[in-house]
Amino acid sequence: MNKKSEQGFTLLEILLVVAAIAILAGIVILAINPNKQLGDTRDAQRRMDVNTILNGVYQYSLVSGSLPSTINATSSTSYTCDELKAAATAATSTEICRTGLSGVGCEGRTDLGVLYASETYLTAIPHDPQVLVTATGTGYYIVKSLNNRVTVCSPESEQTAEIRVTR
Repeated sequence: MNKKSEQGFTLLEILLVVAAIAILAGIVILAINPNKQLGDTRDAQRRMDVNTILNGVYQYSLVSGSLPSTINATSSTSYTCDELKAAATAATSTEICRTGLSGVGCEGRTDLGVLYASETYLTAIPHDPQVLVTATGTGYYIVKSLNNRVTVCSPESEQTAEIRVTR
């Protein structure tokens, strides 16, 4: 019997196997792309939130006969979500407030407290998945045109240009 055949793997063989496994793991991680997957998940949540807010607004308008008076009107029909976000520093901000009822903590933001005051239309105002919990804004913006078409949008979308719904 040859003693050389009874020995274990050489260092070179082990290094080659480890290198091959590392290359394969790198390819799999790049193919899965967790950052893109997480971004897609957050964008899907934003789409659902925007639709939820808009549905609550229109349920309110069906019952009350008018849109919430706190939604600011605009004469422009060509605004983007980024333009709405830029206007958030003005006195007539279009960002939706997430805290308080009847304007408490909503100074400078659009208060939709009438939608969730009695949990008739919404149980709470949704907020962007990446907005800090302590922030008073939701990261979503709302505006109505002069002919009462309401637009809700999210300028913080990650994988698409913008998430925007108009009805």
